[in-house]
Amino acid sequence: MGAPQQAGEPLQREPQHPAQRRTLAVLSLAQALGGLSNGVALGVGSLLVAQVTGRDELAGLAATLLTLGGAALAVPLARLAQRRGRRIALTSGALLALAGALTLAIGGTLGSAVMVLPGFLVLGGAMAVNLQSRFAATDLSTPHRRGRDLSLVVWMTTIGVVVGPNLIGPGDALGTGLGLPPLVGAYLISAAAMAVVAVVLWTLLRPDPLLESRIGVPVRGAAPRLRLAQHPRALAAVIAVAAAHATMVGVMALTPVHLDHAGQHLGVIGFTMSAHTAGMYALSPVFGWLTDRVGARTTVLVGAGILLLSIASNLALPVDLAPVGLALLGLGWSAATVAGSTLVAAAVEPPLRPALQGRSDLVMGLAGAGAGATAGPILGLVGYAGLNLAMLPLIAAIAIAAIAATGRRVPQPA
Repeated sequence: MGAPQQAGEPLQREPQHPAQRRTLAVLSLAQALGGLSNGVALGVGSLLVAQVTGRDELAGLAATLLTLGGAALAVPLARLAQRRGRRIALTSGALLALAGALTLAIGGTLGSAVMVLPGFLVLGGAMAVNLQSRFAATDLSTPHRRGRDLSLVVWMTTIGVVVGPNLIGPGDALGTGLGLPPLVGAYLISAAAMAVVAVVLWTLLRPDPLLESRIGVPVRGAAPRLRLAQHPRALAAVIAVAAAHATMVGVMALTPVHLDHAGQHLGVIGFTMSAHTAGMYALSPVFGWLTDRVGARTTVLVGAGILLLSIASNLALPVDLAPVGLALLGLGWSAATVAGSTLVAAAVEPPLRPALQGRSDLVMGLAGAGAGATAGPILGLVGYAGLNLAMLPLIAAIAIAAIAATGRRVPQPA
């Protein structure tokens, strides 16, 4: 809504935009439903891939393709937001996700891997919508509330990721009741959730927060192009978010395999992953408040410290205490991502923000997919301890990038 806030500057208390409360309510509802869709889809995604391909070793493609789809759609949706506003961009992403869920339902019914695998890519639209909704929450924010507004929308994902997996059973019963094969019914629920998201965003996200934020701002002709090399603080903010995401995915993705190899039963593995998910989302409003109170740099550094504590826990604690390390991993990711995303939201002038936000989501998604893909070979070569130690350079990158993103501002070219 104005020039980027600099480190050390007092935050000017501006009145809240009259449409911001409604904007947050609509985005929160859409975020909860989108998280529910993802929770249902991912809960049986690996099983569906294994079922249609007949190869268990390919099961991980579900999460990988979903992540890559979200990353690939980030920049086009950001460009659409830049031209037409958040309402059209987010609704378009929801409709793409709806198409992906229906493709998965049809592909699962036909037992067609040729349909199922691309279906996960298109379903990535749900992830892209969830990620860009957190930035949409900041379009009308005042500087002293930017972190809290962003974190509120992130926190609403908790509802979806908790409720979603619990709908897998009812979804399967629905599918079999309609004469469909096992696992397909979950994607009918996922499709229904994304249909409601599209309706909610299209009908209720008025006024459009991004377009509303431009009222009274002088038009400079064609939209400027973002060149990250000319915005080192923005580049550093993007790196901080991506490094935090890669750290989280790298450890999280292979922890179930590690626990299984250590002889832990499925109940322990499930509880460990639930503790991790709770850490990721449940306290995000706390980190949003902390971002506004003590600053984004400090909060990112707190997140890096918690991630470091998570690595130490994974190395030092016995395997039956794995939930402690994974909960800390989620907490560290939450702090670094909420505060880092707040840095991204304020790192450049308003006309450049949608482009930077899309670029950040793209890099974040690619970093997570890369970490997930390389974690397996690292685990095979050096074990779980070595995998955790391999995350130390990424944690260092988080801290360095956070400091660089909030250092003295470099004058930008005219």
